[in-house]
Amino acid sequence: MPQQMIWFFLSIAFSFVAWGIIAARYIWPKLRLRDRAEALRPLLMLHSFRFIGLAFLVPGVVSPDLPSTFAHSAAYGDLVAATLALLSLLLLPSTAGAAAAWICSLWGSAGILNAFYQANHAGLLAGQLGAAFFLPTLVVPLLLITHGLAFRILLQHQPEPAMQENRHPA
Repeated sequence: MPQQMIWFFLSIAFSFVAWGIIAARYIWPKLRLRDRAEALRPLLMLHSFRFIGLAFLVPGVVSPDLPSTFAHSAAYGDLVAATLALLSLLLLPSTAGAAAAWICSLWGSAGILNAFYQANHAGLLAGQLGAAFFLPTLVVPLLLITHGLAFRILLQHQPEPAMQENRHPA
């Protein structure tokens, strides 16, 4: 494995750890007290920025030898995920909004996992990402973690807060 790939994967691992701590310490404690629609809203707003994945198609941002199968799959998958996030936001708090949020999180998670598969299958090297290097090393771990939070919220059977705050002194 080339040394650049070791640094690449180490960057992704550190990002998962850092975003995981932020999510556990700051994001989930606030979201768990909201009803389903209000808890999903900030997560969907974040995912509405996934159009940034179109950067994989911009010459000069990425290397000209970036595998096109990876670039197209990641870019258009992200564009669909952003569109689904915006649609979900429009439809919340209705049942259709929750269904759209399910589709958004399923599509978005599968898209990210597919991008990892496509990158591996195409033999992508970290340097081929050019300026888009920050997407898999900074943004993707946050997106996967927030998809996990969205699934946790969506799996709640009642449209009440995901977890009731304990107001009784111990």
